[in-house]
Amino acid sequence: MDQTLLSECRVLPVVTVRNVESTVALSRALAKGGMKAVEITLRTDAALECIAAVKAQVPNLLIAAGTVTNPAEFEAAVAAGADFCVSPGLTENLLRAASQTKVGFVPGISTASEIMLGLDYGYECFKLFPAVAVGGIPTLKSLGGPFPQVRFCPTGGLTPFNFREFLALSNVVCCGGSWMVADKLVDAENWAEIERLAHEAMN
Repeated sequence: MDQTLLSECRVLPVVTVRNVESTVALSRALAKGGMKAVEITLRTDAALECIAAVKAQVPNLLIAAGTVTNPAEFEAAVAAGADFCVSPGLTENLLRAASQTKVGFVPGISTASEIMLGLDYGYECFKLFPAVAVGGIPTLKSLGGPFPQVRFCPTGGLTPFNFREFLALSNVVCCGGSWMVADKLVDAENWAEIERLAHEAMN
């Protein structure tokens, strides 16, 4: 995965979608707020359809397919139009499948052993998940010692009150969060507030 591209994303909003209409409206609000990408998780039946719709209707936004857990899901996400894929973990099957494509992939890790497995397949950028639950900033600092070449996108437990501390670390290229796409905001179709929170996160 291109680390420069992830660095430009800064904050990757993690969305669990309901339907195409709200997801497109949400994505437009994020783009208006200055966000460069959105992660649409494969947690609902509507996810692949939403990826295709956002790709077509909000073309200036990079689309990450999230919660990709096996090669079949990776293939389906790419077919739907995802620009890159993100996983909560990693397996040899998934690493092998992803490494045989030109589509960017950010595998998830929470231990040094998983980083070593990912490095064996040529990956140097990982999602730390669940970031806060597995130690957060102290963990990232500790992993920087044995793995100086590795960069991270911490996700899980990040908030508007702590994400800047993560971004300040030299081995963090971007971070994932859902506070700007909270269910209550989406349910209320409060696109203006989502745009405001997106702008705040990008500055």
